[in-house]
Amino acid sequence: MRFLVVGAGALGGYFGGRLLQAGQSVDFLVRPPRAAQLATRGLVIRSPHGHLKLAAPTVLAGQIRREYDVVIVASKAYDLEQTLAAFAPAVGPHTAILPLQNGLRHLDLLGRRFGHARVLGGLAMISATLDGDGSIAHLGPDHELVFGELDGERTPRVEAIARAFAQAGFDGRASDTILQAMWEKWVFITALASVTALMRAPIGDIVQAGAQELGLILLEECSRIAAHNAHPPSPDSLARARDALTATGSQLSASMLKDVERGAPSEADHIVGDFLRRGRWSTADTVLLPVAYAQLRSYEARRLRGALEACDASPQRLAA
Repeated sequence: MRFLVVGAGALGGYFGGRLLQAGQSVDFLVRPPRAAQLATRGLVIRSPHGHLKLAAPTVLAGQIRREYDVVIVASKAYDLEQTLAAFAPAVGPHTAILPLQNGLRHLDLLGRRFGHARVLGGLAMISATLDGDGSIAHLGPDHELVFGELDGERTPRVEAIARAFAQAGFDGRASDTILQAMWEKWVFITALASVTALMRAPIGDIVQAGAQELGLILLEECSRIAAHNAHPPSPDSLARARDALTATGSQLSASMLKDVERGAPSEADHIVGDFLRRGRWSTADTVLLPVAYAQLRSYEARRLRGALEACDASPQRLAA
């Protein structure tokens, strides 16, 4: 199969690299700085499942000259709208689009642009980060990619993708209930992002401070919203979430907190904001989630103001 992986960061680089290692045809759609980095160093993965260094075929926006069987969208949610135009030439009549963002808003964006029939559901369970030298550090044993048709049908294209993933050295799994799985992950990610961003701390520090109840309250609020949308989390998924949100000594935190700590854009609107919007009319007792979203929006306003002030004070602007 011909795969186009949109983004070669920790997520796209890892799964795309494993597909490339297995002999699949893979191109990475990246920006010029990442393309230069990959051309110089190659695609480097350090993982408990085996280290990897490969030449990574890259393509820039405006350079796509063919259609692909599968487009794996692994870019950040806040980049998605401008990314759509970049990979649009890769989408043909039979292309499957497999996004790996958390939440659900991206399904609407992709469906409106390319037609809902082309879009699969997907989620990744992996802890990985992009190091300063551009290499990918896989931080734990999990490297699962779950996908499927949004209506649960087991179609020929799902079977074909599953066969390709089976050779790739990660846990690729086709699901007949992918939408439920996406909701369950969204519940957990929203609770985790909200509590760690509010407290500016990983789970273990929050527990040590005696504030573990905050994460459980957020989990309950998110669960009620999911139930209002006909996707209540299963007892097993809730038990796993409670354990993760109350684990003593845990260094777990959301990638959103890492974005805030380094002054980067966050996925607050896509993950927390959209979750809150889907439940605004369903409950009167959603208390902490709006506070968390307001805090994250305040951060974004402060970050943008700082960027504008820096632009106004640049030497070029002052010379003008």
